[in-house]
Amino acid sequence: MNNFSRRHMLAATAGGLLTTTALANAQAAGPLKFKPGNGGFARQAVELPPGEKVAYHDPKDVAELSDFHFSLDGTVPKVTSGGWAKEATVHQFPISKGIAGVHMFLEPGASRELHWHAIAAEWAFIIDGRCQTVVLDPSGASEINNYGPGDLWYFPKGHGHSIQTIGDKPCHFILSFDNGAFSEHGTFSITDWIDVTPKDLLALNFGVPKDLFDAFPKGETYIQAGPVLPASEALDAPWPGESTHKFSLLHDNRAVREFDGGTFRLATVDEWPISKTMSGGVMTIKPGAMKELHWNVNANEWHYYLRGKAQVVLFGSGGRSKVAEFKPGDVAYIPQGYGHAIKNVGDDDLEIVQTWDNGKFEEIDLTKWVKSSPRYLLGNNFAGVPGTTITRLKQT
Repeated sequence: MNNFSRRHMLAATAGGLLTTTALANAQAAGPLKFKPGNGGFARQAVELPPGEKVAYHDPKDVAELSDFHFSLDGTVPKVTSGGWAKEATVHQFPISKGIAGVHMFLEPGASRELHWHAIAAEWAFIIDGRCQTVVLDPSGASEINNYGPGDLWYFPKGHGHSIQTIGDKPCHFILSFDNGAFSEHGTFSITDWIDVTPKDLLALNFGVPKDLFDAFPKGETYIQAGPVLPASEALDAPWPGESTHKFSLLHDNRAVREFDGGTFRLATVDEWPISKTMSGGVMTIKPGAMKELHWNVNANEWHYYLRGKAQVVLFGSGGRSKVAEFKPGDVAYIPQGYGHAIKNVGDDDLEIVQTWDNGKFEEIDLTKWVKSSPRYLLGNNFAGVPGTTITRLKQT
């Protein structure tokens, strides 16, 4: 019998599960076609004749791999008197279900008004300039922090906060949120709230005459222009210890994680206890180098490209893969568990702001997995591959 031993046949016959048709198929040349129920049930499972050499994935059985590239800075900004913001949410970028992102620019003297987010925590990386945040938590405690390039902040979901430019230079930064449905159009802003609340109720709430509210803005100011705040007048009242909302990514040695071909600075809940739902940092990759094939065990991954040119390959199981190129202002989204790698295909250093929607950072590298696997297992998985090649894979 072709590719079907006497042992196979006896085992199947003993279980009463091998039909005349199955025997005929076993003896026929070419690929075998199996039906539901072939192979038996429960404890009566039996071996079947070998099928295809490699598995075939019917496109109908696996959803098409979504586009994981989006030009955040190519979108239309939301502009008000003191600056602008551009966003990438699941509404513009359908694959990005777990994380949304914003590029925000504040003019000198401008402030992003007092507000909060009902559905997402906020993580930020300062690209350039200086700013100050004020945050209030449910206990009534508040913190005031000043930031420069390379600093991070994290505000838990629902905590009230604001952002104020310091000095005579603009400040801009990348914001990342742990909910892809979050939008800058859906923040709870103080001017918007006061505008739509009856004045007699406001008067009762604040203990002042209601006509005082005639001078308040009509609508949401969002980012409001104002007089420049000199650095010498910027208050700084951080919380003590590890509870602070600020992390100095470029100056804290705990953030350093080197790898072949580049550097990685990362702040997780282990280095920054308040950042319970997000991890994030900056990765720099040298020209021609790459962040090797890997996957994230417990989180979705989001990129904002600051500098350089990248090629990213995404593996989505079921025979699905996509390759895309990224330039400054682009974002990428890698769903949790999807294999991927990042290569610098430009002439300059590649610089990427990255975030994950989990305070714990976990990843597994393909090379480490291969090295830790027995040689006989690799030889079986990669049937037909010379043993010398397997040896080289384990030695890389």
